[in-house]
Parts: sequence; C-alpha cells; structure tokens
Amino acid sequence: MGLFNHSGPHLALFSLVAAIFTVGLLGNAILIFLIHTDTRLHTPMYFLLSQLSLLDVGFPMITIPKMAADFLQEEGTISFGGCAAQMFFLMLIGVSEGVLLSLMSYDRYIAVCHPLHYPVLMRRQVCLLMMGTSWLSGVLVASIQTSITLHFPYCASRTVDHFFCELPALLKLSCADTSAYELALSISGVLILLLPLSLIATSYSHVLGAVLHMNSTEARHKAFTTCSSHITVVGLFYGAAVFMYMVPGTYHTPQQDNVVSLFYSLITPTLNPLIYSLRNREIQMALVKILYRTGFRSKR
Repeated sequence: MGLFNHSGPHLALFSLVAAIFTVGLLGNAILIFLIHTDTRLHTPMYFLLSQLSLLDVGFPMITIPKMAADFLQEEGTISFGGCAAQMFFLMLIGVSEGVLLSLMSYDRYIAVCHPLHYPVLMRRQVCLLMMGTSWLSGVLVASIQTSITLHFPYCASRTVDHFFCELPALLKLSCADTSAYELALSISGVLILLLPLSLIATSYSHVLGAVLHMNSTEARHKAFTTCSSHITVVGLFYGAAVFMYMVPGTYHTPQQDNVVSLFYSLITPTLNPLIYSLRNREIQMALVKILYRTGFRSKR
C-alpha cells in the first residue's frame, strides 16, 4: 500500500523521507570511511561502531528505494520472491544490530570497569568473534522466521497494508490460523530482544557505578559521553523493535506499524552516526583531519 499518495502534503513528506534517507546513507558512509582511514580509530570500539554503521546502511537500502520507486511509478507491487527477500534481510539486519548493540555495551563495560585487561579481553580475535556472532545470529533467526512465515497459505487478500514486506504485516494476510505462531513470536522476542537488552542494562549499571567513583572529572565526562551516546542508540532501536515484535498484532493498527517501522528502518539508522559523531571528539578530529588534507591537496 505504500506510505504516501500523490496529494500535496504527502509529496512534501515523501521529499522529507528522501532527504533523511540521503543524509543517513551519507552519514554512515562517512563514519565507515573515517574509521577505516584514520589509524587512531583502529580500536575495538570503533571497529564495532563501523559494523553498526554498515548495518545502518543496509536497513534503509532494503525498504526506501523500493518504496520510492513504487511511489514515483504509481505502482505498488512486489513479487513473492522479492517480498521474501525483503523480510529475510530486514530480519537479518535487525537481529544482527540488536546483538551488536549488546556486545558494544560489553566493550564499554570492559573499557571502564577493567581498563588494564582491555587489550587482552578485547583483542582482535575477540572483536572478529563478536562481529561473526552478530551476523550469524541474524542469519539464523532470519532463516527460521522467514521459512515459517512463507509456509503459511496466502489464498485470500494479496494487499500488504504496509510499505514493505514485514513479518507481522504478512501474517495478517494468511488464511490459516497464525495465533499460535504469533504467540511463539512474542515469546521468542524475549530471547531475541530482551536477552541482549538485559545484558546491556547489566553492563551499563556496572559502568555507571564505575563512572560515579572516578576521581578525574575529565575521565568521568569522557566515559559518560561515550556511554550515554550508546544508551541513546539502544533506546531508539529497542523501543521500536519491542513494540513491533513483542506487542501482539491485535494491539496496534497498520498505521502505527508504518510509523514504527519507518522509525527503526530509516530514522534510527540516520540518527546513529549523528549521535556518535556530534558527541565524540575522536570522530570530530578525524573528520577535521580529512577535510584539512582534502583542502590542502586541492590548493596544491
């Protein structure tokens, strides 16, 4: 069904979504580039942050270009295979990002609470294992959920009241009884969403205690700024995901689903690089360094 019709207000909203999409891609691409090129950013925290930016590039790329093409062509259709691919990759990226955010909280816990052990506990092999765990978790959950959803019979309406193919929206179209699966989906959300969220809460409760006992005001401010940025990102991502996948479908309307899905598939990926770059001195210095080099070369 898409998000917009071709009325004046909706044209303005479509333009706004396109602008946010462009800003998000540019912001995450710049962040990945800075982390890759600046050797001072070759640390475990920034390695994990580059993975987060990579996932945040994928999230809107799966949904927004298709939605925009349908809007511009005034045609809202998708093949069954395309629908399955959208659902699979969205689930993959969503679960991977949830796991990655919990592992990033562990990184901050080690950095603040056990700084002397940080080089050992967060060595390169551990970072690669964290990256592999997040991606593998996404692939596993996406494969299971997508295969189960596609095995339901879809013999009635073929109108997806959403702007992309998402699991809750498709379940509403099935002509079979999906109540048991929806209940299982809500229960599995405890493992997929609340388990990483509990790890994040535990990590940051320890971090907060350590920060409050720091003697150095500068060190306390730096730790608090870094961790508060991460907590903001976690709140934005998990708030929308819990509403969409843990609250039963009967308790929210298709319009609410559209707004929440737009939030975590576009708004949050756009805000993440802004939150980290605006509140992170190392990122700001890396950006200034690149701009200075570029300006210096152009003058020569």
